[in-house]
Amino acid sequence: MRQLLEDLLATILFVVVYIVSGDIFVATAVAIAAGVIQIAYLKARRRPIDMMQWGSLALVVVLGGVAMATRDGRFIMVKPSIIHFAIAAIMLRRGWMGRYLPAIVTDNVSESVVVGAGYAWAAMMLVLGLANLVIAWAFSEQTWVWFISVGAIGVKIAMGLAQFAVFRSLVRRRLRLKAA
Repeated sequence: MRQLLEDLLATILFVVVYIVSGDIFVATAVAIAAGVIQIAYLKARRRPIDMMQWGSLALVVVLGGVAMATRDGRFIMVKPSIIHFAIAAIMLRRGWMGRYLPAIVTDNVSESVVVGAGYAWAAMMLVLGLANLVIAWAFSEQTWVWFISVGAIGVKIAMGLAQFAVFRSLVRRRLRLKAA
């Protein structure tokens, strides 16, 4: 979960700043800064930076920069769809989940189950991207902020918890079989 929270840090900061300030452009600038600082911190600590992190940073900086330059609030609202679609494409890479899983899972859950879970995440990101497009174009900015902060993040947390429960059950079953 820590890894997931780190990956969502810029989004979380965006939502908090937007709620506090009511300014979508200030919130976007904070999200861009958070993404850059996060990568700089990882580089300074000599920690590995996954392709997903680089991709997310590039999307946040480029698309956030375009949004800031154009001052188009609707573009900012559509931007998460582009990000969700790009991340979904990255999640189609076999084995992307490896950095998020503890050794006890990788040692005791079959690779096909882990790969299937990765594809399920990709499908969820695609659906969230499509839902965001509909909400960005058909609803108010406040409704969109609620969706992107509560709805989309809530779905990701629920999926993470469901995956945790399934993987935990599979690990326990495997360990019981090994002990028997």
